[in-house]
Amino acid sequence: MTGSQELYGQETLNKVAEHSREIATYLDASGKLPVRVVWKPTLKGPDAISQACLEANAAPACVGVITWMHTFSPAKMWIRGLTQLAKPLAHLHTQFNRELPWSEIDMDFMNLNQSAHGDREFGFITSRLRLNNKIVVGHWQDADVIAELEAWSRVACAVAESRNLKIVRFGGMNMREVAVTGGDRVEAQIQLGWSTNGHAVGDLAKRIAEVADAEVDRLVQEYESKYVLAPVLLKGGAQREGLRDAARQEIGMRGFLTSGGYGAFTTTFEDLYGLKQLPGLACQRLMADGYGFGAEGDWKTAALVRLMKVMSAGKQGGVSFMEDYTYHLVKGEEKVLGAHMLEVCPSIADGKPSLEIHPLGIGGKSDPCRLVFTAAPGPAVAATMVDMGGRMRLIVHEVDVLKAEHAMPKLPVARAVWVPRPDFKRGCQAWLLAGGAHHTSFSRAVTAEQMEDLAGMLGLEYVHIGSNTELSALKNELRWNDAAFRLGR
Repeated sequence: MTGSQELYGQETLNKVAEHSREIATYLDASGKLPVRVVWKPTLKGPDAISQACLEANAAPACVGVITWMHTFSPAKMWIRGLTQLAKPLAHLHTQFNRELPWSEIDMDFMNLNQSAHGDREFGFITSRLRLNNKIVVGHWQDADVIAELEAWSRVACAVAESRNLKIVRFGGMNMREVAVTGGDRVEAQIQLGWSTNGHAVGDLAKRIAEVADAEVDRLVQEYESKYVLAPVLLKGGAQREGLRDAARQEIGMRGFLTSGGYGAFTTTFEDLYGLKQLPGLACQRLMADGYGFGAEGDWKTAALVRLMKVMSAGKQGGVSFMEDYTYHLVKGEEKVLGAHMLEVCPSIADGKPSLEIHPLGIGGKSDPCRLVFTAAPGPAVAATMVDMGGRMRLIVHEVDVLKAEHAMPKLPVARAVWVPRPDFKRGCQAWLLAGGAHHTSFSRAVTAEQMEDLAGMLGLEYVHIGSNTELSALKNELRWNDAAFRLGR
């Protein structure tokens, strides 16, 4: 959406339209953005602006709006439209020409190319209206500008997903007596759009029992082609039937999710009635295909994994359910070993996973199958969402994943080893101060800046822990956030 006004005359307005169309076409054809960029006619008055914003709201395929003031567009014209706009907003502060024609510049050129003037007027009104909007500054052909728009548009896609996200809780319960995985599901649906409901695990067991043997045969063949199978799982192996049971579970769960239109799901080891084994392999592979997952009934983490899957679609680095499990506390070498009982997504794996079967000491069921691997090294984020009583807090911790230095032959689960920023001691202190959960959505493909944008678009309290975190400042931030919330109520 390009802003101008009738003041300049038709010749100038024709140029405005020509330039804005060229910018939109360039961005759309760049191949860098995961969305289409659609040009709209120049907006010159409050009625047209309001109508354009309402049309954006009503368009199911529209995930966001990019605005640019080519000339001076008086901001009072934008008030009605912006207060009605329900889609994420990016303000592109750019200029059509990269260089000034120093020897030829005149007032006609100045009047046409005054984004420096017009965008400041627009910036005032978005600030005055307390709008959450992304500001991207620079020439529209610059790689960094396109990269910022690409990152923002991915978050806008996640917000569109959030508004329609359906989450099923198999068993419909959190792990008993656990505090942090609970929360107000009604408030989450009002604010975030998440529809979270439980189904008896018996409903899932019935769906699994209906899976045909031929479907199981086909999926087992896929396992054999894609993973390194433990000898006991090979044809004729002692636990081959356990692999077939895992395949039957995956087919049944996938069918249940597809028919119900669910984008995320939870399980819990405390409710496995009718299941032969705790779903491990099925959860891992469903996550790899883009579903959100949370263990022990953790619907908030399941939703967060799904949104981060949308944000990272087509990118390297992956997204997974994760848990801070145990520590290495040798002085100067402190690090976290993250894992879960079974359910870590292979999208974060370093190399080809192995498919294994081992006993599980809890749950009281048959030995479950699982993919075993170590996460690839590199910068990552661990994100969690906690209900602080009346508001949701999104906590995002930047970490550095390490290449595993030691073999762990007696730990047959997927795992990751990392060092929190700014360092182990302060990173852990900050996480605990903020009330961070033990479950996270873990990714090397999503950035902390994108998570901050997500929090802004969804109206969440945002707490960032990174290289520049100072504990005294964080304590004040948390106090101020609590005080602002109490005043707001």
